[in-house]
Parts: sequence; C-alpha cells; structure tokens
Amino acid sequence: MKKRPYTKGLAVLLMLVGLSVPAFADSEDVIVENAWSRASIGVNRPGAAYMTVRNTGDEAVTLTGLATPLAMMPEIHESKTNAEGVSSMSPAGEITIAPGESVALEPGGLHAMLMKLQEPMIEGETFPLTLTFSDGGEVTVEVPILGIAARGPEG
Repeated sequence: MKKRPYTKGLAVLLMLVGLSVPAFADSEDVIVENAWSRASIGVNRPGAAYMTVRNTGDEAVTLTGLATPLAMMPEIHESKTNAEGVSSMSPAGEITIAPGESVALEPGGLHAMLMKLQEPMIEGETFPLTLTFSDGGEVTVEVPILGIAARGPEG
C-alpha cells in the first residue's frame, strides 16, 4: 500500500496556522477481501476480477481507477438487467464508499473488467491488481485465478 504521510502533516500545519482542515479520505482505511477471478480462454476475450472493498475509516473514500500488468484497459464496470430481461454492461466510473460500508464487486453487478489481456489468465496463478483512490493512495491485492467455472472465492 502506498503511504501518503504528508496529508496528515498538512492537516496539522493548516490547523497550526489557523486555516480550516480539509477532510482527507484516507485510502489507508481500505481493506480488500475475498479477491478472485476466473481463468480465461486465451487473450481475445476480457477477464474479470471480483472482491469486496471495505472502508474502515470515518470519511468516505472514492475508488477512481485500476491498474494491472495483466490488462491494458482495466476498468470498473457494472452489469444491469432491465425490466424486459435484457442485460447490459457499461463503465461504472468512480465509486464512493461511505465510512464503515463496503462495495461488492461480484458477477452480475459491479466488477473489475480486464480488457486487452496481455497474457491468458491461467487457473492456479495470481496477478496484482492495484486500486487507486481519489486521495492518490493505492491498495494492491494479489488476485488468485480460479477455474473457468468458478462462482466465488471458495472455487
């Protein structure tokens, strides 16, 4: 996890000179749990990763992006099904997580879409996925690659 020690120091400095203290959403309060993905069929189709992102702090945090050497275009996407039963998927943009809350990235909903794979996703391997937050902080998690038919982190 990338540390940004100057943000707390800046808040103290601003208080000492009598200026208002901005509310820094601290990505150090983010915990990523139960990360997993499925094996891919080659590199021509995108992969996906799933996890729970939990904010243990007392300020909201905003997930702004993803990075991994496995894919050239990792993005948070959301799958939806309308009243007629037609499913669609589109980029979700930034995701704000309230204090004490969590967001599930799971099949059929929000998920990390891994487009333009650089190599196949092979069962039994892992890959690093870095979540970037609006405060400039990052959280990196090793994502295990499960079987192609996996339905959750337990396989």
